[in-house]
Amino acid sequence: MQIMRSVAVVGSQGYVGSVLYERLLRSSEYAPEGVTRENHSIMKEKDFDILINCAMPSGKFWANNNPEVDFKETVEKTANLLYGWKFKKFVQVSTVSARCQLDTIYGRHKAAAEKLCDFGNNLIVRLGALYSPEMKKGVLVDMIQGKKVYVNGASRYPFISVSFCADWVVSNLDREGTVEIGGTNAIALKDVADHIGASVEFEGAIHHLDIESTEDLPEASDVLHFLDSLKK
Repeated sequence: MQIMRSVAVVGSQGYVGSVLYERLLRSSEYAPEGVTRENHSIMKEKDFDILINCAMPSGKFWANNNPEVDFKETVEKTANLLYGWKFKKFVQVSTVSARCQLDTIYGRHKAAAEKLCDFGNNLIVRLGALYSPEMKKGVLVDMIQGKKVYVNGASRYPFISVSFCADWVVSNLDREGTVEIGGTNAIALKDVADHIGASVEFEGAIHHLDIESTEDLPEASDVLHFLDSLKK
């Protein structure tokens, strides 16, 4: 009989964490437990084979306008998990902004949190720009709704589906080091806006978020097919 490894998913009700937790529930290798604000203190007393942090905030504009709060939610809470919980392996679900956007509060805080995790057999997964039918915020939602986007329209984003990312993480929990997962051949935001026929005002610096990866990954342009499907 195969012994299932215990996995704690911190942020299991969040955008990425909820999909990852659902994928782990389907697995025959892992016994996942979701960690939320309500059960955090109870879960902290347990011992896990793998602890996955999916709880870092994802709002770039918000982070840049609330730097102290973002630092606490990103860097301090990562440190609390690393040094206050019991586990054999730590997985940090991060963002490619930790490499590409070091001129922003958001990117620097994500990079600082990564440095805390970068030791032993730990895994850091940097995700590209995410999309799914359940998305409620982010650059794609802003463009669909015709809102102002606070980045230059020429910026290239490596769009990738949340479901692909969750499947990849579950299949690669034994990996170590830092891996970037995003769509290949990143696509310019203005090209996405043109494709969906949205009149979008772009304002801000150019931030190219092209990933650096040797993984077999989908094309970033797949997001256009996804956006087409939303119209049907």
